[in-house]
Amino acid sequence: MTANAPITQDVLTIPRKLPEGGRTNIVGLTREQLREALIAAGTPERQAKMRLGQIWQWVYHFGIRDFGAMTNLAKDYRALLAEHFVIEVPEVVSRQVSADGTRKYLVRIAGGHEVETVYIPEENRGTLCISSQVGCTLTCSFCHTGTQKLVRNLTAGEIVGQVMLARDDLGEWPVPGEPKDETRLVSNVVLMGMGEPLYNFENVRDAMRVVMDGEGLSLSRRRITLSTSGIVPEIARTAEEIGCLLAVSFHATTDEVRDRLVPVNKKWNIETLLNALRDYPRLSNSERITFEYVMLKDVNDSDADARRLVKLIAGIPAKINLIPFNEWPGAPYERSDWERIEAFADIIYKAGYASPIRTPRGEDIMAACGQLKSATERARKSRAEIAAEAGISG
Repeated sequence: MTANAPITQDVLTIPRKLPEGGRTNIVGLTREQLREALIAAGTPERQAKMRLGQIWQWVYHFGIRDFGAMTNLAKDYRALLAEHFVIEVPEVVSRQVSADGTRKYLVRIAGGHEVETVYIPEENRGTLCISSQVGCTLTCSFCHTGTQKLVRNLTAGEIVGQVMLARDDLGEWPVPGEPKDETRLVSNVVLMGMGEPLYNFENVRDAMRVVMDGEGLSLSRRRITLSTSGIVPEIARTAEEIGCLLAVSFHATTDEVRDRLVPVNKKWNIETLLNALRDYPRLSNSERITFEYVMLKDVNDSDADARRLVKLIAGIPAKINLIPFNEWPGAPYERSDWERIEAFADIIYKAGYASPIRTPRGEDIMAACGQLKSATERARKSRAEIAAEAGISG
């Protein structure tokens, strides 16, 4: 498959059409988009930059959702904003807390669709795993999330909103006028929830620009990791337009096995993918690419696989995350034995690569890697029904 093959999705993505004549949600707009929207709503052009900075800080630094609380803006201007805009994040339908402290949120977005967001606390950081699509375009055979067909892409606001609702739940917004607390409960973001982020590139890019902005949520690009199954044409764009860290769902060392596990491999095979990845650290000035490798018993976990993996990635600054398979009802695979995983890790480690074995987190609430799937998954509906419910153009 050539690197410039067209991106063809397994199912049709229904574009989101916002209600006409309604108020604009500020959440998810880039600085430029918000500036233009403020001017269109009647903000004098010469004031737009200052107003943008003030509103941005209230929304993204302090987490304020009410224009009335923006005390450094004149009352009549606050009224103008309330007339034209809203500050809305997705609704948390349910929140489960695992025995290990992992939190899983079932989140409802426009149209009544649901996605999952997972917060994983660790000793020196807190990682938020966010979703980029409702369902998934891909049909990776080991992934529970992948058994839920794609409904639609998330908007930039729905992606940013997941970070904001987690901060709400964790009580992490600073209070105006009080001393600044430097501890960050949400210190890292990984785009590893539901969906393939690179099949929703523009919305993911705009959302990450908002999240990385130093005047607001202020997460550096080195604290954001985008995980892809290998959508080759978008990898260079990710380096240039987002510049975050990259993780690749690799999972196999031969095309024959990867075709079965990660069907997108039939479009962009291992060689094509690795060629694109060789350029990525240079393009984005990134540190290392993370290769994610789920350990499946008697499928991809032999010593020969470990040796092949090391040979394949030679020359790419990399670390390899070994993920013990997280089983789910009806899964066609089993987790590799622990001794097998450790032997595999040892071969990689001796070849000079970091090879951490990811501790499964949140398994008791089905929040571990590959287990996410809307608990209230809707019955299959026709495209017309979904479109009507979501208020979108068919």
